[in-house]
Parts: sequence; structure tokens; C-alpha cells
Amino acid sequence: MHNSSSRMEIYNISLLGGQVRVSTLIASKCYYGNNDNRNTDGWATANTARFFTISSKANKLTAIGCSTLAYLKGYNKHSVRTGCLSMCLDKESVDQSSMCSGMGCCQTSIAPNLTYLNITFDTRYDNSEVSGFDPCSYAFVAEQDWFKFNASYLEDNKFTEKFKDGVPSVFDWVAGIQSCDEAPKNRSSYACISKNSHCVNSANATGYLCNCNDGFEGNPYLEDGCQDINECQYPDKYQCFGNCSNTIGGYDCSCAAGTHSINPKKSTCTPDAALDPSNEKDTASEKAKLTKMFIGISSCAIILLICFFALLIECQKKRLMREKEKFFQENGGLLLYEQIRSKQIDTVRIFTTEELKQATNNFDSSREVGRGSYGTVYKGILKDNRIVAIKRSKIMNMVQKDDFVQEMVILSQINHINVVRLLGCCLEVEVPMLVYEFMPNGTLFDLIHVTYRRSSISLDSRLRIAQESAEALAYLHSSASPPIVHGDVKSPNILLGDNNIAKVTDFGASRMLPKDEIQFMTMVQGTLGYLDPEYLQERQLTEKSDVYSFGVVLLELITRKTAIYSEGTEEKKSLASSFLLALKESRLESILDRNILGVRIELLQEVAQIAKSCLSMRGEERPLMSEVAERLRFIRRTWREQLTEHASEETECLLENPSNYDPSSTGRHGSLMGLDLEIGR
Repeated sequence: MHNSSSRMEIYNISLLGGQVRVSTLIASKCYYGNNDNRNTDGWATANTARFFTISSKANKLTAIGCSTLAYLKGYNKHSVRTGCLSMCLDKESVDQSSMCSGMGCCQTSIAPNLTYLNITFDTRYDNSEVSGFDPCSYAFVAEQDWFKFNASYLEDNKFTEKFKDGVPSVFDWVAGIQSCDEAPKNRSSYACISKNSHCVNSANATGYLCNCNDGFEGNPYLEDGCQDINECQYPDKYQCFGNCSNTIGGYDCSCAAGTHSINPKKSTCTPDAALDPSNEKDTASEKAKLTKMFIGISSCAIILLICFFALLIECQKKRLMREKEKFFQENGGLLLYEQIRSKQIDTVRIFTTEELKQATNNFDSSREVGRGSYGTVYKGILKDNRIVAIKRSKIMNMVQKDDFVQEMVILSQINHINVVRLLGCCLEVEVPMLVYEFMPNGTLFDLIHVTYRRSSISLDSRLRIAQESAEALAYLHSSASPPIVHGDVKSPNILLGDNNIAKVTDFGASRMLPKDEIQFMTMVQGTLGYLDPEYLQERQLTEKSDVYSFGVVLLELITRKTAIYSEGTEEKKSLASSFLLALKESRLESILDRNILGVRIELLQEVAQIAKSCLSMRGEERPLMSEVAERLRFIRRTWREQLTEHASEETECLLENPSNYDPSSTGRHGSLMGLDLEIGR
């Protein structure tokens, strides 16, 4: 075993648990002004004996700093990566407790069975803006519960001075990489050589360990390492209420003469009763009385037990009814019911728990159609045979519960062909369930990226889906009252209905804001690859945050790459960053989907310019969604007019000179037969 540049110090080794506690290095980077970045890039370990892995149960990745994004890259037969982000705007916002809450310090779990790891920092977070009170960032993998954060660690050199000898980490080790079924077959390499030992499969790593048999202790990896325990010397651990005598691998316990016990290891020895033949009849009579008494007591006990369970079932029914009534009132059911009666809401229905259970076959896993960070979506069939989508959320805080009815009123009034329609809700559970119209053709993500659906998609279809999605977001931003910021725009949240019409859904991260106002978010929500960098930095959610995310969706449509993607053995890359770099280097065609490169490149350049403007780093430089929708509408109309004009030219040429007609002579477009123009959409 070794660190990246030095030998590891071993603190202790556990033979029984199969673990070793070692010292590992700390990764650090510092900023001292004048672009002076000093970076010690991580620590790494490689286990040449193949019998050591970095324990995922006993360790955590910890990062310290106020502008710190640390990555852990490891290997466990596959390349794995995780990360941890810690942010704080000023010294006052640093968490003063010993917990790693993400403000000054963050922690995350690591993957199991790692044989190698390396810690690096994201260079976009360079401590330049916080160098006055936090010039350095640190990251390390250390024993879980060992590290207690202190705000003073952010001061220059305080942390490295205290832990200059490294931090303790736990490695799992095995005696061999085979299982206990296979290892004993090869006696030359089998490690459990003590005759009083046995093999146990490791609970933490792939392989086996050796333990001494019961009644023995010592080192099972030595020939005579497991020695017999004299249990009689340890009465607190090995009880005996009589006479104790040691045996190989165990001990005997017997009562002294004239005493007896059912089990002298568990109960005391009592004197034997003297036998008197004259008392035999009295004994038989007492036995008969005891038998009758036992039958009577048993009968009463059974009757009481039946009554108890009947009462318990009735109490559970009443408790369930009270619980449903409690949740109904807490979730604003009475207020919502009044809104429905007053016709303020005339499109929403309140469902019961039983109705939704019946519609989903008691929320059977076969009815799942989607699962995300906010909950699970099920396909349901109502009694009137309508097919609906039922969203079962995971959690809801009290603030969200207070706003739930008002949000229901607002969402029920959304009436746009490209927004999934809300049909109703169920308020009899702790977290309300929502019922939406069902979209039969899955998500835009599936259409673009899922392997079995990766058929050819025409440019007209892509432009239509982009236009419809943009119009839905423009409606939420401009026509809804108050305006609605979606907050999690991505291709999985754009559903496809009949004829693949696009409909925006999943308002789990949405916020309803007064016009011309923003909302400060205490916790970043959204999806990696789609997140507005300005929102990530400032924690301020605006309509322009949706514009940025839509720009990434637009790139997915014209490149057919995922928001975070990799090509071959390359590391994962951001689609937005790759696109902007390709545009800057005038190699746009290298990143576009080759299936649409046969069209006029000027059209694709116009679409690319829209995406570029949406992906501006500053929100104020991005266009409004209404402007994006209008530009896409114009580009699609222009494209369809060109296709129609091109078709007329082909027809005239064919009629004038059918014998010499050459499809390739009509230009770069080729024939209309393969272009899938969606007439009437």
C-alpha cells in the first residue's frame, strides 16, 4: 500500500473485522493573489497485493473551504467519480457548528471496493473571492465520524498545521479474493491454517477472512494460532450455576450431588425433593386440578385475545380515519373544497386514497412510469377508464403545505396545449398526491437518447418540439398570474403526447413569483448539466434560469448528446461548454447530429445562435422565452417554406424532362421523400 508520494503509517489492524487503519494525505489548493494558485493535487493509493480496498462504510470524502468543489476519482473494476461542493459568501455565513453542512465544509459517501482514488479540485472555484478569510481549500478521505469541523480551519495554515501527519482512513482487507466455497479447495494458498479456525466471507469486500472457532481465541492465520479458552476462568461471560469444568472448545456445567437444574448454565441448581409413596395420590389429585385450571385459564386467555385483536382492528380503523381527516385539513382540503364549490376551481377534482390505490393496483411497481428526485409517477386507470398519471411525492415541508392550496388554484388555471394539465389531487396522505393527464409517448429524453428509440428524427420534428416547449415556458413566464418559474427544465421533464406533441411537466422545483421579482433559494435545486451557473452562484431563481436550461435542451435536440456526456473513453463533459467551445473555434458541424447535416447549414447556425444567447453566463444578456419562441417559430416557418418550394422545383423538373431527371442536381436537400415534413403542425 502507498500514498501518492510516501509510505502509509499503519495505526492498527483488526484480524477479526478485516480492517486496517492507516494515515493518508490531504489534498489542498491555495490562492494568495496575483493569480498565485498553489495546488497539491490529491492523494492516491494502489494496493499491489490485491487484498485491500478503501472502505466505503467507514470513510467519507470531506472538503473544506468557502469556494470549493472537490472531485474524487476512483477505480473498482470501473471508473467512478463523486464530488462535494462547499460554498459561503462571507465569513459570517460559515457554519459555526462541528457539522459539515455545505457552508465551510461538506461531506459525501464514496463508492465501494475502490482500489485506487485521486482527489482533485474544480479550477472554476479558486478561493479568489474569499481569500481574505479562506485562502485555501482542502479535501481528503477519512474515517467516518472522526472529523469535526471548526471554522478556524479556514484560516491560513491552521488546518495543515494541525493535521500535518495526515488523516486516518480505514481500508478493508481480505485473506484471499475467493469465496469460502472456493478458497479451501486450494490448500497451498488457503489462509486459515489453524486447525481450530474456519472461513467467513467478508461483509465489506470481495473475498474471505479467517476466524477462530467458538471456544478458541488467537491468530487463525498461524498453524497453532487458535488456542483453547478456559471458559471457567471467565464466569461473567460463560455462566455456570453448578460445577464448571473446561473442555476442548467448550465447557461442561453440572449440578452437585443432591441438586438438579434443567440447564445449570442458565438456571440455579435446587435441592432434590424426597420421594414419599404415601403422597402419590395427593400428587395425582393436584395434577388433575392444575390441568383443569390450565384449561380454564387458556380458554379465558384465548377469548380475551380475540376481543383484544377485534378492539385493536377497530381502533386502527378509527385512527386511520382520524389520520386521513388530519392530513386532509393540514393540506388545506377544506379550503380547496370551498374553492371548488365557489367555482374558483372548476377543473380539479379531489380524489380519495382508495380511488388512487385502485387505479394503480395499490401502487404496484409495474405501474411505475417515472422516478425522480421529487417522487414517483404511476400510470393509473380510473373507474371511468380514463388513463391518468399519478405523482406520489416523497417529502413536503410545512411552508410548501401552507402554499399548496394557493398553488393548486394557480396550476389549475393553467390552460395551454403544451403544459401537462392538472386533473386533481388526493389530500388524505401526509404528502398530497397529484393527478395529471397521461402522456403515452414517454419523455423527450427517451426519444433523443434511449437506445431502443434512437430512430431518425427529422429537423422539422426537432424544431416543432423546441418551439412548443419554448411557447409553454413563455406562457408560464408571461401569461400565468402570478408568473411561474419552472426551475427544472430538462428533456426528461418534457413529455410527448399523441403525435409527439410536446408538453412541459414536473413543477416540483417551481416557484410562483410576483412580476419583476426574484426568489432567493437557501438550497440549490435542479439537475446537473442544466443548472444556470448564475443561479448556482447567487442562489437567485428567475425566469432567465429557465432560459439557460432550455438552451441545453435545444442543444440536445440538434446534437443528440446528453447534457453531461462522454465519447468513447473520454471523461464526462458538459454539453453547453463543448458547444460554446465548438462555436468559438468555428467547428459547429463537428458537434451537430450528423443526421441533420444534410440541410442548409445557415438554418442550423441560426438555431445555434439562439442556443448561444440562451447560454449566456449573465442572465440579463439572455433573451425572454417569448423572444426565443418567436425566433424558433420564424425559423421553422422558413424551413417549411424552403421545403415546399424545393418540392415544387423537383416536380417541375420531373414533368419537363422526366428521362434526364437527376435528384442530386436539385441541390443539397435531396428529395423530400426522406424529410418527414409534418403537414398541418
